[in-house]
Amino acid sequence: MQFDDVLLGRRSVRGYKPDPVPKALIEEILTLAMRSPSSMNTQPWNFTVISGKPLDLIRAGNTERNVAGVPHSREFRIGEAFAGQHRDRQVGVAKQLFAAMGIEREDKEKRMDWVLRGFRQFDAPVCVIITYDRVLADSDDTAFDCGAVTTALVNAAWSRGLGAVINSQGIMQSPVVREHANIADDQVIMKAVALGWPDDSFPANAVVSERRSVAEATSFLGFED
Repeated sequence: MQFDDVLLGRRSVRGYKPDPVPKALIEEILTLAMRSPSSMNTQPWNFTVISGKPLDLIRAGNTERNVAGVPHSREFRIGEAFAGQHRDRQVGVAKQLFAAMGIEREDKEKRMDWVLRGFRQFDAPVCVIITYDRVLADSDDTAFDCGAVTTALVNAAWSRGLGAVINSQGIMQSPVVREHANIADDQVIMKAVALGWPDDSFPANAVVSERRSVAEATSFLGFED
């Protein structure tokens, strides 16, 4: 793919075929992703790539704890609830997804099923857990770098025909993830990325989220019109 095709064509994939993803292909994608910029070349990121039984155990543990009402134990800061225009954008994409899936506002059962899909990493055949070195946790550059490498990862996956979605629900029960993914204590669990071959029949996969225009997001200074 051309670079523009990747950026303009990529979308978050929330429905996957059960087909396995070759380990060699994942290694190729990670090799590309790890060329992303890194503050002073610190490269704080690490990846745990999970499939098969360990992933099934994480899905089950996440679901059981969340259904039981166990408070989340997410390690990466969430911050305050979104408000104003940021909340409007959050609600906007939710409306797009629910409309595509035919989920009505009053249909609590289907809404809960949608939430549980997130805890199950959207039933993708692969989950990539992004962690960073705890010794660097106080530096905002660390989170910036991990965001850069995760963006590069999902774009590299798309360029190879794979779908992905960056997913926070899958790591909200961190003890479950640590146990079954064997994540060391010197790592902070930041994000999960669901990864696999897109199921083109899954309605939500066709959703393209709305974006602000350059004019709305940008100020130009010192340029001639």
